[in-house]
Amino acid sequence: MEEKRFQKNQEIELAITDLTADGLGVGHADGYALFVKDTVPGDAGTVRVIKTKKNYGFGRMVDLKVRSDWRVTPPCPVAGPCGGCQLMHVDYQKQLEWKRKKVEDCIYRIGGLTDVEVLPVLGMEEPWHYRNKAQYPVGTDEKGNLIAGFYAGHSHRIVANEHCLIQDEKSNQVLALVLAWMKKHHISAYDEATGKGLVRHVIVRVGKATGQIMAGLVINGAQIPAADALIDTLKTVEGMTSICLNCNRENTNVILGETTKVLWGEDAIIDRIGDVSYRISLPSFYQVNPTQTVKLYQTALDFAGLTGNETVWDLYCGIGTISLFLAQKAKQVYGVEIVEQAVVNAKENAKLNGFTNAEFFAGAAEEVMPQKFLESGATMRADVIVVDPPRKGCEEALLDTIVQMEPERIVYVSCDPATLARDLKYLNERGYRTQKVQPCEMFAQGVHIESVASVRRVV
Repeated sequence: MEEKRFQKNQEIELAITDLTADGLGVGHADGYALFVKDTVPGDAGTVRVIKTKKNYGFGRMVDLKVRSDWRVTPPCPVAGPCGGCQLMHVDYQKQLEWKRKKVEDCIYRIGGLTDVEVLPVLGMEEPWHYRNKAQYPVGTDEKGNLIAGFYAGHSHRIVANEHCLIQDEKSNQVLALVLAWMKKHHISAYDEATGKGLVRHVIVRVGKATGQIMAGLVINGAQIPAADALIDTLKTVEGMTSICLNCNRENTNVILGETTKVLWGEDAIIDRIGDVSYRISLPSFYQVNPTQTVKLYQTALDFAGLTGNETVWDLYCGIGTISLFLAQKAKQVYGVEIVEQAVVNAKENAKLNGFTNAEFFAGAAEEVMPQKFLESGATMRADVIVVDPPRKGCEEALLDTIVQMEPERIVYVSCDPATLARDLKYLNERGYRTQKVQPCEMFAQGVHIESVASVRRVV
């Protein structure tokens, strides 16, 4: 069929048949793909074309005539414009089914691993107020009123939201107190366009297991006025343990600057995952959904198959969260992490829990592991290797070193099913076999999904 071109603002009838990896509804008109935000498979109606490319375009549903059984009414009044919850209009069980299919499609299509079992997603009983970390950008609206909330999708336009339904309720409480303090003392919000103004972000961390709370302000300066008043108001929040300032004067999209100082209390909070305690500072990486993190790490521990005699390498170890979880059952654990402060935290966390069988190295995993392997004369071995890389996955040099070290088991923890599938294909072509993949819900109402893959050596 000859390709049909559509014009901007043209209205067409469209049936939505699928979702993209980013949660956009997909429909086809005469072979031309249109991506429509806030729609789901089974929806149908009138779509206005808002942007066109050669082979695809983007549209907006202006008259929903057939309502899919996937669809629910979002309980959040700003669910549409806010970029944080791309799937809040989707029934939660359908979210889980879609996420499983998303992982399965990548494993089969990109990895070519059609014999690998992708298990049902480990979902949440209560998919609300689960996040233990909130980062609220602060600014002003078109009338000059102080606002805070979250960025609209693919922009830095702040959508005001002081009552986010996926953040811990204590985070929302802290935000309200900070905004009230700013208004009372006439403290300015940062303006990205001019580089002027003081408060850039409000960051709140909550220890779900301990109840400890950290409040942090990211400021375009070195100090704040009315600091005592801020401390006095935040101290009224039950569990408040730490109040910090982070200084970021750079014209950048990076949220945190290099310098953090304590205004009041401790420089970190403590939280627990299972029986292991972790010390968390303002910049620490720590999984945002602790209820599900227990399931994620327990799966990793189960797939590792530890008996107490194994040597384990944990790559991209962060502050040692998975490392110490594994150290409960392993003979020796070595962790590698590129962020030096995270390595300091990992060592502190090992000491905090009394682990003497965990050692940590600072550096890029793709550099540290090959170097140590060469230094050993290619004799260094591991019984189990755990990788938990960023979204881009593992570099080939690292995967090659892992293969040369000949671990009996590899546990791959992934936040991106596409790069997971790519890396599993590499391993499966070099003497390993992926047994199964367990998706785990970490971002309810959003499009992302974590997975754990069990990989065994077969040669």
